[in-house]
Amino acid sequence: MQAAMGTMDGIIDTVSAIHPLLPLIGLLKSQGKLVMVGAPDRPLELPVFPLLMEMTMTGRKIVGGSVIGGLKETQEMIDFAAKHDIKSDIEVISMDYINTAMKRLAKGDVRYRFVIDIGNTLAASKP
Repeated sequence: MQAAMGTMDGIIDTVSAIHPLLPLIGLLKSQGKLVMVGAPDRPLELPVFPLLMEMTMTGRKIVGGSVIGGLKETQEMIDFAAKHDIKSDIEVISMDYINTAMKRLAKGDVRYRFVIDIGNTLAASKP
């Protein structure tokens, strides 16, 4: 992350657990935006000085948040991702792998977002 400090125009933070914001703010360029869409169960600590202090080349940054958009916004996002070949990195897991996935989360052994394949898990369990 050190090499990427001050290089990003924007970051969408989807983490819904308590986590430090300072490293993310440090990645932003001046006028950069950090958009929070995750919903932690407790308030996050927001360091103010890195948002303000332009003389250190870290200031003039914006932190905002949003809940999920409506159908129009979702379709615009899907169209944008398709046009620019933007894809998410995921690890598809079955429902019976959830306990192992939680242990991996606790150990920090996760590279991608877990997506639980409920449909195929349920279909496989039918007689």
